[in-house]
Amino acid sequence: MSLLRGLFWLVLFVFFTFCFIVLFEYGTHDFTTGFKKEAERVKDFVVQAANKPSADKSPGEKKK
Repeated sequence: MSLLRGLFWLVLFVFFTFCFIVLFEYGTHDFTTGFKKEAERVKDFVVQAANKPSADKSPGEKKK
């Protein structure tokens, strides 16, 4: 139960931190569109981080 409560507080903290950042950058007049834009940026970042290129190339090899 303690783990569940800790996970809940962590998710709540991340959500409100995200909302604060959006509010700080976009203000109250553009919060909704800013929230959507930043959520899309976070989603793209997570997808890009999950799809890292494979490490089968040598470090010195240049990309074509």
